[in-house]
Order: sequence, then C-alpha cells, then structure tokens
Amino acid sequence: MRGLGPVLTVRCLLPLRLPARPRRPPGPRLSSGPAAAGALERAMDEVLRRSVPAVPAYELREKTPAPAESQCADFVSFYGGLAEAAERAELLGRLAQGFGVDHSQVAEQSSGLLQLRQQPREPAVLLQAEDRLRYALVPRYRGLFHHISKLDGGVRFLVQLRADLLEAQALKLVEGPHVREMNGVLKGMLSEWFSSGFLTLERVTWHSPCEVLQKVSESEAVHPVKNWMDMKRRVGPYRRCYFFSHCTAPGEPLVVLHVALTNEISSTIQVIVKECPPSETEEKNKIAAAIFYSISLTQQGLQGVELGTFLIKRVVKELQKEFPHLGIFSSLSPIPGFTKWLLGLLNSQAKEHGRNELFTDSECKEISEITGGPINETLKVFLSSNEWVKSEKLVRALQAPLMRLCAWYLYGEKHRGYALNPVANFHLQNGAVLWRINWMADVSLKGVTGSCGLMVNYRYYLEDTATNSIAYLGSKNIKASEQVLSLVAQFQKNSKL
Repeated sequence: MRGLGPVLTVRCLLPLRLPARPRRPPGPRLSSGPAAAGALERAMDEVLRRSVPAVPAYELREKTPAPAESQCADFVSFYGGLAEAAERAELLGRLAQGFGVDHSQVAEQSSGLLQLRQQPREPAVLLQAEDRLRYALVPRYRGLFHHISKLDGGVRFLVQLRADLLEAQALKLVEGPHVREMNGVLKGMLSEWFSSGFLTLERVTWHSPCEVLQKVSESEAVHPVKNWMDMKRRVGPYRRCYFFSHCTAPGEPLVVLHVALTNEISSTIQVIVKECPPSETEEKNKIAAAIFYSISLTQQGLQGVELGTFLIKRVVKELQKEFPHLGIFSSLSPIPGFTKWLLGLLNSQAKEHGRNELFTDSECKEISEITGGPINETLKVFLSSNEWVKSEKLVRALQAPLMRLCAWYLYGEKHRGYALNPVANFHLQNGAVLWRINWMADVSLKGVTGSCGLMVNYRYYLEDTATNSIAYLGSKNIKASEQVLSLVAQFQKNSKL
C-alpha cells in the first residue's frame, strides 16, 4: 500500500459490491398454502380498489380534487411488502387487467364521433367529441402512476416497478395484452419524465465521490470493472466517463458512457481496458479519435427510454469543447447474440443430414483436419466455449468464414426490417455507419463466448448522422463501409441460407 496515497488506499479496501433489493417485511405469500394465498389475493384486490383513483366524468375532469396522498402511498407500501417476484407479478397483472381502459366508454364515444362525422358539424363539436374519445382511452391505472410520481421518491419507485414488470414478463410470470399495454403506458410516462431537458451531464473522475465511482463500477455491463486500479484507469488520462442524472436526483447515474481518447480508431478492447495510458499527462496532439467503448443503463426500468442516444450527442459536444480539433468519433462495440445465432445455424444444418452451406469446400477440409471431426458437430462444441482461441491454427482457419458470417449477421439479419442485433440497431438509429468488423478484438471469456471474439466499429460522421438516421428509420437502409459490404458480398457468394 505504501506510496499509493491515502485516497487510493481507502478505495482499494472497498469491495466492488452488487446492489441488493431492499429487504421486505414478511407477509402472506402465494406459496404458503391455499388459505394464505387466498388472503393475499383478497388483500391485493382491496388495496387496488382503495388506491387506484376513479376516473371522473369528462365534465368534471378538471374540477375533481386529487386523491389523498395516503391513497397512493398505500399501494406503494403494500407493493414494497411483497417478498416474491411472483407476488409482485400477480399484483401487477391484476392492476393491468382490472384497471385499464373502460371499453364500453370507448365504444360509446367512438360511435358518437362517427355519427357526428356523417353530417356537417361545427369544428368545435367534432373536436370536443374527439377529446372525449381520447379521455376514454386513458387507462385508469395511469392515474395511479401519475399520483405516485408526485410522492417523495415516487418516480424512483415507478422505475423499479417497471423493472419488476419487465422481469416478470421475461420469466412469464405474467403475460397478455393488458400487461404489454400497461408496460407501454408506463414506458411512455417515464420517457416524458426522463426527457433530455430534465437530465444533467456529469463527468466522473478519480476525485468523484466514492458512491458515484461505486455505482459506475457496478453498472458496467459491457466490460466489467475488476478492481479499483482498473476503475482508476477508466477515469484517468486519455479516458473520459460521463453519465446522465435526473434533476431530482443529482449525482445518481442513470446511463453511463465510457470513452477512450486515442490516435486512431481502436480495433481491440484489450488496448483500451487493460493497457495503461501512454503517460499520466495528456498530450492533445496525440488525441485524434474518441472511442465510445461502453454504454450501460443503471436502471433496468428505463429500458427503451431514449437515454443512450441523448448521452452520446451531449458527450460529443462536450468533447468538441475540450478538444476543438477532434474529428473522429466511433464506437468499439460488442456483438451480443452472434455466437448464439451461429450455433443455431450449425445446429439446423447438422439436422439436415450434415448439409453445409456456410463454409467453402476448402474451409471445411481445413477446419475438419484441425478439429478432427465433421465441421458442424465439432464447431458447435468448440464455439460453445472459449477453448478454441488457444489454437492458432483454428483461429486462422475460422477468421475468413466468421468475418463474413458476422458481416451478414449485422447487415443482413433483420427484425421487422431493422437490424436484428440490438447494439447495431441502436447505433444505426443514431445515424452511425457500420464501419469495420474486427477479428479477435475481445478475447475475454465473455467476448469469445458471446461473439466469437469479434467486435465492430460504428463510426459517427457528424455531418451525415441525421441523413443516415432518417434513411435507416424511414427506409430501413443500413449505411456500411466498403469492408463490410465486401464481406457481405463474400457471404452471399460462398454461403447460402
């Protein structure tokens, strides 16, 4: 410890810990037996009946007083006392199913509007009829969320509630159109509360409060922080770390962006997260590029809320102020899902009597000689672990086929017309160019098992991002470099899906 200084000494002794959900007071559980489960279900129905505000008549919508604060606080307190994910899912399912839109009112208002449109009417009459219909389309639980947001800590509670809802949907604890609709409504409300005007950009340095450094390290989902020395490098010379906080909770990271300041566009993550910077003092003439190598959401309840896009735009402006000469902006991004997609292809082709349409004949021969068996079966085994990267021969043999397969995965595999890969979709929506695919760019266990060690640069040409974004969102056109398009052409020539 000697020579490290008192601040570093203290921080080295602090463990990197994962945040835990607050402990909930014990109460009846659905799994405690029929009697207890029945009591809990009745308690749920009662708290919903008491907490969810009634929808006032249209004519009284602006004259009806807000419900008592305790009314909504009852729901928050009851929900906080539910110990199990299944119990929270049950309550949310009952809320979505029983306190949504009044469909009879919607039908009545729709019918009235259609009748009015069949004959000449004053514009004011039609506008009021449309407003009545809009009012009828608002689900009742929206009022509950609205009033909870006014409580102390209410917005934070709703962010956690949505995280619970997303988890329950993923685990299939609660399903159905009513639940999906409630999730959409809550996401829309959070998008308004967390719009860019309410967000503050903050930079993290080694002198930031310990609590902030702790939260940033815990939230790092792309390239996990190993220890405090690792964290110190990531906020030190030639590195920048920024986060957005909400105006109601300054210093509380919502989304975090890590940037490396380099002399060129990086092709491997090892250079960024493992190697020490060239010196403790930054030399501006050595900085030519800003590489966004990690962006992480700290609150799962804010999934789908447009925070990352705003953060990148704000950070670009911040870096341009600090380094006016800086002209190159790019990501160095993982390719989550690539290995899973590739294993799925190998599996499907193996089932079709050993059919191979992913590799050329010469590639099949070379890979089979190295692995000692049929290419589809042996590759499934090798690619399911990270052991294959220890074989220099296999790494060389797989480079050409995996590069073109990866290019096709990013460029050609689509979901509703947009890039299937979520990271690609994010950067392409922002107007970036699918610029370069990098071989053996992440040889960590996570990098090899998740994306066969490949990473990709999405390059931001600032003068073209708006045009590229419109082309992608409107016409679903992906802007790609010659390297990527060449690899795609090779795939189309040598592989058949």
